Amino acid sequence: MSQRNRTQEVPLQPKVELRAHAHSERHRIHVELQSVAQEVSAGSDPEDLHEPGAAWKPLHRRDAEVAKLKIAKRNRSKRHWKTKMWKRRTLLRQQRAEELRMVGS
Repeated sequence: MSQRNRTQEVPLQPKVELRAHAHSERHRIHVELQSVAQEVSAGSDPEDLHEPGAAWKPLHRRDAEVAKLKIAKRNRSKRHWKTKMWKRRTLLRQQRAEELRMVGS
């Protein structure tokens, strides 16, 4: 049960390493933005400066592609005993067994 979300092909990085990487990336962006702000306040033209972007960003909850994949995966792996079809078949099976018991007695 503990391995259900893990795949053998892609080993997951330890959470500590992911957090450290994200922290250093946020720090890098913050420092670069600070230097851009200083240059703008010193009189440089904002269009001439390069605004830093995130070179590394973990998948976020609101990522549209990840959401689409999760929805597709959820529909494929739906628990069969929670579907209406399964419940209806189970009920029919129970009724048929009850009828056979009544006829057999």
